[in-house]
Amino acid sequence: MPRRPEGDALLADAHRVALVSDPGSIAWLCPPRCDPGVSCAALLGGVEHGRWQLAPSEEVRATRRRYRDESLVLETDFETAAGSIRLVEFVPPRLQAAALVRLVEGVRGRVRMRMDLRARSDGGGTEPWLHGVDGVQAAAAGSDGLRLRTPVETHREGVAVRADFVVTAGELLSFVLEWAPSHHDAPAPLDPLRALADTEAYWAERALRRAATRNGAAACRRDTHAAGRG
Repeated sequence: MPRRPEGDALLADAHRVALVSDPGSIAWLCPPRCDPGVSCAALLGGVEHGRWQLAPSEEVRATRRRYRDESLVLETDFETAAGSIRLVEFVPPRLQAAALVRLVEGVRGRVRMRMDLRARSDGGGTEPWLHGVDGVQAAAAGSDGLRLRTPVETHREGVAVRADFVVTAGELLSFVLEWAPSHHDAPAPLDPLRALADTEAYWAERALRRAATRNGAAACRRDTHAAGRG
């Protein structure tokens, strides 16, 4: 049964789109552009249509999520009995190869985590070929190619790529999902922290342009009103 997207969080860069449904779960992902076949489409049905889950494997007592300033950099805090972590998610702009970056930051204590990536193609209907390339988990279906880069040890299990790991306070772990045509060479590895800084700068620049446009429009209205009264 397709679910309704109200309350989902949006990750985007004006060309690529991802929707975060339950905290930590990517239920919709269009890596190359908004119009081609998606790589995660649980929004259309269920887990079998593709999703990327990254969340504590222990009981979660509370979650809080927000965007950083006026950006589409999403932060989600997870609280458990053993500690807390922060998940930072964003789509880096201006990249020739599309990517989705997720950073897991240990805030307090020691939290057990689980990752479950089920990539799909053609609107969630096609299961890709999972394989390893130079120590990186890869998925290919037709012209679509995905690669997951992370320092965390992962393994293939059926149609999924999974990982179980622990995050301690002060630790930062990165997960970068890259898309490129399957018949092209893989893109150069992305520096996650530099990508985060570039993404925040991109949205800050857009916010300044919007503010300048609003101020210019307001000044134009004032001048027009004053001329009319004169």
